[in-house]
Amino acid sequence: MADTPEQRRQYDLLLAGLDLLDQGLAVFDSGPRLVAWNKAFLALLELPESLAEVGTPFEAFIRYNAERGEYGPGDIDALVAQRVAAARAFQPHYTERARPNGKILSIRGVPIPNLGFVSLWTDVTEQRRYEALIQQQNASLEARVRARTAELEQANSQLAEANAQLAQANEQLAQAKTEVDQIAGALRRSETRLQLIVDSIPALIAYVDREDIYQFANRGYAEWFGCGKDEIVGRSIREVFGEDAYAQVQPHLERARGGERVAYEYSRKSADGHTVHARSVLVPEAGADGEVAGFFVMSTDITEQKANQAALIQAQKMEAVGQLTGGLAHDFNNLLTIIIGNLAAMQAEAGARPEYLDPAMQAARRGAELIKRLLSFSRRQTLEPSAVEVGVLVHNMSHLLVRSLAETIKVRLRLPGEPLHALADPHQLENAILNLALNARDAMPEGGELTIAVSSRELDEDIAQLVEVTPGDYVQIDISDTGCGIDPALLPRVFEPFFTTKPFGGGSGLGLAMVYGFLRQSGGNIRILSTPGRGTNVRFVLPMAPPPAPVPSPSSAPPQSAKLPGPVLLVEDEPEVRKVIRLQLLGLGHAVLEAGNGIEALELLEAVPDIAVLISDTVMPGGIGGPELANRARALRPQLPILLITGYASGNAVSRAGVELPVLRKPFDPASLTEALAEAVAAAGKGAAAGQGSPADSAGITQGSALLSLEEHGPS
Repeated sequence: MADTPEQRRQYDLLLAGLDLLDQGLAVFDSGPRLVAWNKAFLALLELPESLAEVGTPFEAFIRYNAERGEYGPGDIDALVAQRVAAARAFQPHYTERARPNGKILSIRGVPIPNLGFVSLWTDVTEQRRYEALIQQQNASLEARVRARTAELEQANSQLAEANAQLAQANEQLAQAKTEVDQIAGALRRSETRLQLIVDSIPALIAYVDREDIYQFANRGYAEWFGCGKDEIVGRSIREVFGEDAYAQVQPHLERARGGERVAYEYSRKSADGHTVHARSVLVPEAGADGEVAGFFVMSTDITEQKANQAALIQAQKMEAVGQLTGGLAHDFNNLLTIIIGNLAAMQAEAGARPEYLDPAMQAARRGAELIKRLLSFSRRQTLEPSAVEVGVLVHNMSHLLVRSLAETIKVRLRLPGEPLHALADPHQLENAILNLALNARDAMPEGGELTIAVSSRELDEDIAQLVEVTPGDYVQIDISDTGCGIDPALLPRVFEPFFTTKPFGGGSGLGLAMVYGFLRQSGGNIRILSTPGRGTNVRFVLPMAPPPAPVPSPSSAPPQSAKLPGPVLLVEDEPEVRKVIRLQLLGLGHAVLEAGNGIEALELLEAVPDIAVLISDTVMPGGIGGPELANRARALRPQLPILLITGYASGNAVSRAGVELPVLRKPFDPASLTEALAEAVAAAGKGAAAGQGSPADSAGITQGSALLSLEEHGPS
């Protein structure tokens, strides 16, 4: 199969990188024949370009060297055969050879099992020259020591009579030598300890001379650039950094050469392709002539810090989005309260036109459900988990799915034979499945197959830790399609709010973010596997729950509004919303007193003793919200029934110390209002039976109101 342009580009990059090495490198196959090489291989061995071809036998290189006397005198065929045989043995080996030109090369051979071997040639001429020089100097020093020793022995023999006088001096000399040895040993240990400390500290330290050549680097600095300490010394900053990163730091280097202490940040691509960040400080060193001789480099890896900063910014964005969404949803709930209330009043009138009113009411209720989803996204909507039989829920949704998807998409269900119950909010679960199904539809514009499977799954501690849930039994839902799939580079971002792979205007980017938030709030998790061109599988799990206890079927008769002994005090800061609720209460047969804020309501509570029920919005201007008003009202009238209404949370009662404060979520119709009023009256009756007026219970009201105030805090 032909190489793709990308593969060819990567191969060319590899060869270009190999050509940058000072070492000669050649790779031979099991032939052995030449497979790959770099320019240093030809330069060090002074080989002609004609031999540098893929497939050139190893014997050709050996024969060329033998013929020009590289291996000394002898039969050329024998010299060639000996070295080819050694190469065919495929054994690791190391040797050094002096070339006729005086260069000394180290040759290292490393076999590749069943494939061939790699040979590395390194010019060690200077290294061996230094070693020979050191040996020569050692020999000269030893000769001088021997000569000096002979002179001392001769002097000792001539000065035998002075031995007694010199004994004390010799003793002092021996003591001094011991002290010198101790000092030298201490210095060596100190140097070793200092080197260990420098290599161990969590900082990247180096020293660069005025020519931008590294003269020292600690282990952390070298490893950050993907090389060893010895490999980085002697190389230039440009060579180590690469062109892109060097372009970032070059202006700072110029300032450091001018004697200025410089601090800066830069980034580069690591060997694995990830972007890493560092913060560096350059401290110039002045030489004896007053000029900058070089500078010290102290760097810190700030990659994780940068990632944390980005995560914090994203979290702040999401917090702002959540607050904005919650505020908008509250305002829409107020509008829908007005719309639904007026539509309900029109439906109750004689001569109503159901062909117009019924669709309008259905649209308003769908709007209320949409607002509920927005509140869930902003985490202001409280989930109402219960034991949901997932198979039945998916089966009941099949008709909705078929209508929502294109006719060219076939829906398959794989449901369990036994009932499986998950602990989740059923409405949110339906929304999650529908959202994922619509995403699958958009991924199959030409048609395809959508499969929804439900099964049980036990997650042990290892798997549970991996997927960030608690160990136990779960219900697993798989939603698979045969669509276009998702680019692997985009998969890590699919749960980000407002991120979408659809064309502009084709999606809000909130769907998967809401699904993810619902599942994590419910104690589950989600993962996506996708193959471009083949399709996507979305798998999520929810905690398994025992089947719910059977409940008696409720009466089909609508709830009746009980006659109240006095007027209802309605507290709502929005005039139109207050008007709609007032009309609903009047329609239910109740007298109504109105207040626009908590202060007006307190005045009416103090002035009108026969108020039967207090209905208050939760968040209002003026400094007194619904929970605070309820607290003060109970202080004045301990047995007063209280109903709170809100555009934020669901209508669950809040119970503290035997006192229940029912909460009715906007928008609502007269039937819901009737049920909530009955619940408020019943809650007040329970409080009265438990000794509602006691100080302990009053404290309980304060706690309950405070908790509710925290839940409902937000713009009116």
